[in-house]
Amino acid sequence: MAPQTPAVVMDNGTGYTKLGFAGNDSPSFVFPTAIATKGPSAGAAGGTDGSGSSRPAVANKPSFLTGGAGPTGHLSGKRGTEDLDFFIGDEALNASAGPGYGLHYPIRHGQVENWDQMERFWSNSIFKYLRVEPEDHYFLLTEPPLNPPENRENTAEIMFESFNCAGLYIAVQAVLALAASWTSSKVQDRSLTGTVIDSGEGVTHVIPVAEGYVIGSSIKSIPIAGRDITYFVQSLLRDRGEPDSSLKTAERIKEEFCYVCPDIVKEFARFDKESDDRFKQYQVQQPGGRSVTVDVGYERFLAPEIFFNPEIYSSDFLTPLPNIVDTVIQTSPIDVRRGLYKNIVLSGGSTLYKDFGRRLQRDIRHLVDARIKASEARAGNAAKSGGLDVQVISHKRQRHGPWFGGSLLGQTPEFRSYCHTKAEYDEVGPSIVRRFALLGGPGST
Repeated sequence: MAPQTPAVVMDNGTGYTKLGFAGNDSPSFVFPTAIATKGPSAGAAGGTDGSGSSRPAVANKPSFLTGGAGPTGHLSGKRGTEDLDFFIGDEALNASAGPGYGLHYPIRHGQVENWDQMERFWSNSIFKYLRVEPEDHYFLLTEPPLNPPENRENTAEIMFESFNCAGLYIAVQAVLALAASWTSSKVQDRSLTGTVIDSGEGVTHVIPVAEGYVIGSSIKSIPIAGRDITYFVQSLLRDRGEPDSSLKTAERIKEEFCYVCPDIVKEFARFDKESDDRFKQYQVQQPGGRSVTVDVGYERFLAPEIFFNPEIYSSDFLTPLPNIVDTVIQTSPIDVRRGLYKNIVLSGGSTLYKDFGRRLQRDIRHLVDARIKASEARAGNAAKSGGLDVQVISHKRQRHGPWFGGSLLGQTPEFRSYCHTKAEYDEVGPSIVRRFALLGGPGST
């Protein structure tokens, strides 16, 4: 195998998949983690559960995986008719809009739910998008915190048996996100201790990491993420009777106009006083060339506010994000808490709102200072605290933080020595991936 082949980095999220090669600054491809299958076969694919034994795909290896065509022969020599039966990404969304195809999202809340669909998704990712021979490349895949070992085994089984990849490393997204934050000027040293707030399309996780090891017992999951903010924008547009309140329009408004404010009461007053500056308009092209104007108002700051005041969106979940972060750190071992407060790293598209990091840092600091003050009051003058440094790190790579961290890791000279190889897999079997050594790996403490 040629030593110069770069590792392939694949970050499969609930909403979007990021694909590319180690050493690059950004992914080569970013597209929805969606697959469109023909109507009759869609139901059959959904019949597999999360256990390794129920996954039927390896035994019936698709014909395009068994050929021996050279690097230029992927799409012609290796492909049977199977790849006509499904589409992935944006092509899947387009196919599902017409007749005959059903749309599926194989990953839910960060974890793979349908392994047959996931295998098809990976096959197109490798052969159609990246256009690589998997046996010539090492692969770095990401996984969510607390991913069951069975899921890791299923991943290894598919990557080694279906795709015959040269080597495999599965990294926890949070650890990679910490590595990605090293590009920030605020980070003095390349620390792998910190608290990662990873918020994407489907779920938000707060994950404490100590020296590369995930503190699994302290992780908290929050049922508010990008999709909820989109739904909230949509509901506000509908309540006002805007001419277009589709999900697509709500998503564009969320991405282009929303920001986090310091105080919503003052922000309402500001909107009423400076309405010309604060209220915006968004032009939406309709089918047939017609366009309509959608007014954009209070949702600009109200939508991201659901992280800080969840009760305005949901009656089921009421704890603000700063309180969750504080609780996560307080339930971690006492000797690492100072480091967890000092390095709170943002990751994922739903952390990109203007001033999100500033508001989060202020609110966490208020919680910490109030607790220290109460503690000092109880102890009297005998114990004066030096205070705690609370820092929330925003950086230019945070949209694709786990992918970029994987790109940094995958280009290091040591990376291949940490991977499991095909030969090791053949000798031990899928259980070999229950433990990884580097960066704490999936085996959390």
